Amino acid sequence: MIKTDIIIIGAGPVGLFAIFEAGLMKLRCHLIDAIPQPGGQLAEIYPKKPIYDIPGYPTVLAGELVDNLMEQAAPFKPGFTLGERADSIDKQEDGSFIVTTNRGTQHHAPVVMIAGGLGSFEPRRPLIDNIKDFEDNGVRYIVKDPDQFEGRDMVISGGGDSALDWAIYFAEKGSFVHLVHRSDRFRAHKDSVSRAYALEDEGKMKIHAFAEVKELVGDDSLEAIVVHTKEDQTTITTDLWFPLFGLSPKLGPIGDWGLDIEKNAIVVDTFDYQTNLPGIFAIGDVNTYPGKLKLILCGFHEATLAVQTAYKIINPDKKFTLKYTTVQGVQGFEDQQPKETAKS
Repeated sequence: MIKTDIIIIGAGPVGLFAIFEAGLMKLRCHLIDAIPQPGGQLAEIYPKKPIYDIPGYPTVLAGELVDNLMEQAAPFKPGFTLGERADSIDKQEDGSFIVTTNRGTQHHAPVVMIAGGLGSFEPRRPLIDNIKDFEDNGVRYIVKDPDQFEGRDMVISGGGDSALDWAIYFAEKGSFVHLVHRSDRFRAHKDSVSRAYALEDEGKMKIHAFAEVKELVGDDSLEAIVVHTKEDQTTITTDLWFPLFGLSPKLGPIGDWGLDIEKNAIVVDTFDYQTNLPGIFAIGDVNTYPGKLKLILCGFHEATLAVQTAYKIINPDKKFTLKYTTVQGVQGFEDQQPKETAKS
């Protein structure tokens, strides 16, 4: 049994920042995540993608942000159960909770914070009969390690930010990119669209508008794709296709825990982001409330307020006086930490 003050389900950026905020209040955290490394989607799917709306950083790569959050949390010695999915939660007679993973690991704490992002993800697959035959043999739904694809000619499908961003990235890294989109109007940022057309003028990219990939050709691995337009069809020789149509989120087991769910998100009270079950909070993209914005920045704010109420639950007879880190510094809070309570 792993015992701690706060169990955090989800080790993405919001969960990692919650460690820091809890640490300032002398609370220990233990995080559970199905992904085998901290960072959530930022580490698993978008490590090289730039983020522009983190205060103090005009731009920061997603993987770099994770590294910084881990460094910020390190003084408070968090525990991690990685590569395991939180499957069940059981409330105890004293009001505390036991969270059990799919591998049977049990965690005990008086407070639980769900910071699971948008939940688990499955790629939105194009409706092509033999597409599964080529998954990981030419067809990839995410760009996890772009270095291995630089300089290789490829086809990218999609009209959103992810498709445009990666098409531009690879075209600028020496690849020739065929960008296929079912319309001539893109959902991506205007600057990205302008840059894509500029790269086409430079001979580094070919934009196929009003077009869709309809057929895949190959034996053991992808050899070519067939692109259909309104008028005709074109065969493009390639061994690499990225259909970047996004990922479909699912709450998974969390949806069966008795929480109020609305449109695949957990309903919370904006006073402290507590759910309908006292002692269980939901922070970050996994929650919903009037005016909700699914931004990492907003998740940081939610984590900060949630920890305030968590402290009162854990220490009902104590009054916490907020002290500014600019005065006390992080070392001052770290020196006051209780002894390690999380043991595997």
